[in-house]
Amino acid sequence: MSEQIFRINCGYQNYDWGKIGSKSAVARFASFSDSSVKVDESKPYAELWMGTHPSVPSKAVEADALSGKTLREIVGGSPKKYLHQSIIDKFGSSEELPFLFKVLSIEKVLSIQAHPDKKLAAQLHAADPKNYPDDNHKPEMAIAVTDFEGFCGFKPLSELAHTLQSVPELHEIVGDQISEKFVKGIKPDAQLGSEDDKSNRKLLQEVFGAVMNASDEVIKTKADELVKRTESDPAVFKAISADLPDLIQRLNKQFPGDVGLFCGCLLLNHVRLQSGEAMFLQAKDPHAYISGDIIECMAASDNVVRAGFTPKFKDVKNLVEMLTYSYDSVEKQKMPLLSFNKSRGEAVRSVLYDPPIAEFAVLQTIFDKQSGKTQEFDGFNGPSIVICTEGHGTLKAKGSDQAFDVKTGYVYFIAPETEVSLTSASTDEPFTTYRAFVEA
Repeated sequence: MSEQIFRINCGYQNYDWGKIGSKSAVARFASFSDSSVKVDESKPYAELWMGTHPSVPSKAVEADALSGKTLREIVGGSPKKYLHQSIIDKFGSSEELPFLFKVLSIEKVLSIQAHPDKKLAAQLHAADPKNYPDDNHKPEMAIAVTDFEGFCGFKPLSELAHTLQSVPELHEIVGDQISEKFVKGIKPDAQLGSEDDKSNRKLLQEVFGAVMNASDEVIKTKADELVKRTESDPAVFKAISADLPDLIQRLNKQFPGDVGLFCGCLLLNHVRLQSGEAMFLQAKDPHAYISGDIIECMAASDNVVRAGFTPKFKDVKNLVEMLTYSYDSVEKQKMPLLSFNKSRGEAVRSVLYDPPIAEFAVLQTIFDKQSGKTQEFDGFNGPSIVICTEGHGTLKAKGSDQAFDVKTGYVYFIAPETEVSLTSASTDEPFTTYRAFVEA
């Protein structure tokens, strides 16, 4: 028996944007890990939740005295053992991991959304706990497992100016006055934090606010005209982005006549990630996921302020007021892949995704198709969760004879300061794991 490493089965969500049945990585992982999970081939499987968030609990399995307990119960029962004193001191909780780790399988576009920072989250939770169930912020990171596409942040200002001038439907929603003020007033080369940069963001806020506050009737009428224009005059849109006509038509089929066609397709960066690429989403930055399978890690929160592509509650006033209105290019949204000095050995790749926040980082480790190769990891000064997304191997604590079987969909919790090793056993596919962790 080991209480330093133990396997957990994780809950999942059947949101309607998820991939259907066993086409979903979420469904496959959940059923591979837990034989009691029977995949319904008619249902969407959207999210696998790995962590201590009470909404969708993870439970220990094959761990003797711990089996059947939720991870939250285990952590809360021995917080110094399973969190580390430094993590308790820094984040103030003795029962909850500071991060929530997920797998997402996306068939249809998610709502265009942003997440509040800590101060705003506390205010929204106090005023409206039904729609804002947590008082914490929710910065998050997405790592592509398969080819992925999404929206992330506003387009560079010069691109937005060109779009306002060339797409009549957007221009008409925003109006002549705000459109002209934006086109003539922006300073695309402004230094971050300068007065020109602040002015740029205010101008962008006016454009976005005009779109978001337009009536449903106006949006529906202009969306119908917009879709028809992508068919009759695609060159207008291809001059902005080669795949923009297809993108608008595709998302209109999912959400006909939706404001997201304007605030998403025309105003936000359209991002494509290949497997292993990642992007970080700051609090108060608009984004949406469109398609693909991803590993997602975030601060432990479930707060969402929605804008478009959703039948759910939209909080337009708070959204327009809260956004940062940053306007970087797509490439600046992608994360660098870093080396990690606590990982060494024979893996063909072991890279760190390290966002500029304290709550989490993620380590990806990949072995080729040869068995018997080992990667060793120093102990982390905090808890971690590791999931296998393909292949087969074993996980061992240093000095222990017990080897834990690691298969596709299996998830393990690793206690702080536990030195471990991964050894490959796959010969027909790579052995790939993702490990979310926190260190103060």
